[in-house]
Amino acid sequence: MMNFNYQNPTHIVFGQDRLQELDQLVPANAKVLVLYGGGSVKKFGTLEKVLAGLGNREVFEFSGIEPNPTFNTLMKAVEIVRAENIDFLLAVGGGSVMDGTKFVAAAAPYEGDEVDLLKAGFAGAPITSAIPLGTVATLPATGSEMNMGAVISHDIGKLPVMSPLLYPQFSILDPSLTFTLPPEQIANGVVDAFVHVLEQYATYPVDARIQDRMAEGILKTLIEVGPVTLAEPDNYDARANLMWSATSALNGYIGVGVPQDWGTHMIGHELTDLFGLDHAQSLAVVLPSLWKLRKDKKRAKLVQYAERVWDIREGSDDEKVDLAIEKTRDFFESLGVKTRLSQYGVEHNQIENVIKALEAHGMTALSETGDQDLNTSREILEDAYTA
Repeated sequence: MMNFNYQNPTHIVFGQDRLQELDQLVPANAKVLVLYGGGSVKKFGTLEKVLAGLGNREVFEFSGIEPNPTFNTLMKAVEIVRAENIDFLLAVGGGSVMDGTKFVAAAAPYEGDEVDLLKAGFAGAPITSAIPLGTVATLPATGSEMNMGAVISHDIGKLPVMSPLLYPQFSILDPSLTFTLPPEQIANGVVDAFVHVLEQYATYPVDARIQDRMAEGILKTLIEVGPVTLAEPDNYDARANLMWSATSALNGYIGVGVPQDWGTHMIGHELTDLFGLDHAQSLAVVLPSLWKLRKDKKRAKLVQYAERVWDIREGSDDEKVDLAIEKTRDFFESLGVKTRLSQYGVEHNQIENVIKALEAHGMTALSETGDQDLNTSREILEDAYTA
């Protein structure tokens, strides 16, 4: 197992009817900006409950954060924070709203060019302070409610913003708030969480037994509850397990001391940016083909995945791996998430545009060992087109 440091300061408030506790979670004298996306939080009464929970505090609202939050939209929220001297941010929504709120938290006190916050990548944003924030999660998917990262879209691409200063102080996770979500959003959430786990798991062995077993447990849980929560939208137990799986997938715990491979995400970000695929759709397209092309590099962990997650016990190691890849693709498809690039209206000759974008963004040495070059990424996309 590799050396690691681990600290996660986010206070999780999990369960039904917890919004009423906002009054104890937000500082009593805070001037609050509530940020959200479209009209669903209003339509289904979540925003009303949030505002009631904030009591007599001075509260401002900012709406319109997109599914892939953009720099230009978020800078409008930054202007409000600065003009009104906001000192606490509350994200109400899914991963995009939470990510956008983290960027606002970083950008509002920043004295330089805010675009610079998008350029540091995984090395960490160049900030020394941030506006405190909390979240009310309404969509189980990204794990943004318990980590320090965000992904923001701008003219220069879809880029990560990272800092320990961006951990939410608290996150309210009420599974019943997800009952009204459209089926495609729930399906996307299952896929997103599933791939988050796999990119920290399907690399190479380092004898990290706790991390492996926890990752396998999350994967098996998602396989079990994913179809149930689609078929039974008001099944609280299924939604509770889905919500905690999504949080656990990317709160850092299963990723400590192990190699990680975020190549699927990096290619997926370009597909979303260029062609408008949902984030989870892009992951479902890339992952099976990436594994197919790189299975020799990941063989030991893919065999372990086949045996422990899919209970594949018969056949050679090659046969186990191939069947596990097939079962993974079938799982995504069973949720209604297509896994072929051609199914999203992308033309074959547009693959080269993805390669150019990867090169422009410095994504030329992906994988857990840094040996996935642009030629390999091209082969992955070729395979993913009509695999």
